[in-house]
Amino acid sequence: MKKDKLGMYLSKLKGSEGSFPFGPEALVFKVMSKMFALVSQKEDVTRLTLKCSPADAKVLIDLHESVVPGYYMNKKHWVTILLNGELPEKMITDLAKQSYELVVKKLTKADRNKLEQQ
Repeated sequence: MKKDKLGMYLSKLKGSEGSFPFGPEALVFKVMSKMFALVSQKEDVTRLTLKCSPADAKVLIDLHESVVPGYYMNKKHWVTILLNGELPEKMITDLAKQSYELVVKKLTKADRNKLEQQ
């Protein structure tokens, strides 16, 4: 999956906002100010970092060479995917959607209500 197509997908999730809080090297996507995805910008092989359940993270890391524990993140709850063509595009978008949903699920009731109204 190409970086620009991935960015378009992530930005279309309800309430998603992209920004560069860590500098131009990483595009961070947040929902209600909570990060759910990070896309590297200045690497030969783009890295996508996503929130993940610990059980799913273990399986993904064990099964796929292009999936590693979250780069600069909590290794238990985040994975980094090298967008080198190993994983199908549908799987990448499904994992991104799951990351988004994990974050939304943990939002306060007030924030979830605000998100619903957007």
